[in-house]
Amino acid sequence: MTTATPRPAAPPHALLTPSFSVRTARPDEATALAALSLPFVASGALRERPVSLYADRAADFLVLEASDGTLEGCVGMRAYRDGDPDGGADAGLAGVVYNFCVAEHQQGSGAGAGLLRAVLTMARARSLDALFTATTGSGGLFLRYGFTPTTADLAPRAWAESLDPRRNARVLVRTW
Repeated sequence: MTTATPRPAAPPHALLTPSFSVRTARPDEATALAALSLPFVASGALRERPVSLYADRAADFLVLEASDGTLEGCVGMRAYRDGDPDGGADAGLAGVVYNFCVAEHQQGSGAGAGLLRAVLTMARARSLDALFTATTGSGGLFLRYGFTPTTADLAPRAWAESLDPRRNARVLVRTW
């Protein structure tokens, strides 16, 4: 006789977890993106960006949308064709992950991991050679998803030059 090991029942909070979808942001959501980012700006984890940047670069952003339409997280990804520090003709296409944030009440729920997986999928679909980010935190989520420490010298020049050295951010990279 073969018996299966019983699986434990799902914890009660798992049944209450709202469903999410990840999609590209729309320009008319610029104010919501700025509001979602505000607590992270206040803590020093993110640089302040004007609402107009969110509107102009809406196509850069993926948003995590709850079933009720509330935006619970966002992340920007911008591609550059100068991944080579010399910016030569053979430079690859590199991306930069920026303005990554998840609403406080969703942190630890897997929402950030879902957004990061979506960004990695998008980076591969765009044939990016590398994906860079800078973080003032531990970078634990990025490290779990294959990012490794690097220097800004290897990142796209325009982005690397925009980093504020006073923030003491760690630069991480993910390659394929």
